[in-house]
Parts: sequence; C-alpha cells; structure tokens
Amino acid sequence: MKYGYARVSTTDQKLANQIEVLKLAGAEKIFQEKFTGTTTERPEFQKLLRVLKTGDTLIVTKLDRFARNTREALAIIQELFKENVKVNILNMGLIDNTPTGQLVFTIFSAFAQFERDMIVTRTQEGKLYAKQHDPLFREGRPKRILMNKSDLLMSCENKA
Repeated sequence: MKYGYARVSTTDQKLANQIEVLKLAGAEKIFQEKFTGTTTERPEFQKLLRVLKTGDTLIVTKLDRFARNTREALAIIQELFKENVKVNILNMGLIDNTPTGQLVFTIFSAFAQFERDMIVTRTQEGKLYAKQHDPLFREGRPKRILMNKSDLLMSCENKA
C-alpha cells in the first residue's frame, strides 16, 4: 500500500497542492494535518506511522514535511527501514535501506535542518536590527481595520 502524508504549518495554508501531488505519485490513502513542524504533536503522522507495515511505501512531497530536524528524520527512517517500509520523498527520490541511501538521506536531512536554522537566524537578526533602528517597528502582523459595507460605501462616496 502507498500512503501519503501532507502537512502545512498554519491553519491559513492549504493542503490541496500537496494532496494532488501525492495522488499523482500513487498515494492510495493520504494522512493530512495542519501542525507546525516544530512540534512533535502531529497526531495524524503518528497514526500513519502505526498503520505502515512491511512492503508499504510512505510518500511525502518534501523533506521538511517529514521531520523537524535531522535527528528526528534519522530516527523515523531507521524505524521505517526496520519494518521494510520504503520512503519516497518526492523532491529527493526513493530512499532505500542501503548504505548509499542512508548516506544521501542523512546529508539531505542535515542540509534541510541547516537551511531552517539559517532562516530562523536571519529572521531574528532582521528583527533585532529593526528594533534598534526603527522606532515604529512592531512585531507581528499589523492590525486590520474592519469596515462593514455601509461604512465602506460612505467612505467611497466621500472620496468621490
């Protein structure tokens, strides 16, 4: 059986694209959830891991959908390999239980974690710089001003 796993980090993001790609790759059943990858609280992923058995294939679109960091990725892949489950990470290819397959997976996992860590570092540096140099800097999304239709119409009429 081929199982897919789709995950997005926020409730605002859409799963549709990942699901479509997983179906095209042959996934027969797809587990999906909206959870940040920085947490181990991924109930659907845990369910999926319990369902997988010898001869099955786990398909994910990208490595960062699979695990939070290199250590977790390696631990998961080792458990799957013990059960003779194949892992197909679509932007990397099929990971097999050979020394070469494990080496390639380890290297890609390390680079994925490095990339994530660099993004976090650059974001923190940017925020620090902005706090020090911009007195109007505020963290987070700007507050939205919501208008009802009648206020919006009056505003438009006043401008005309």
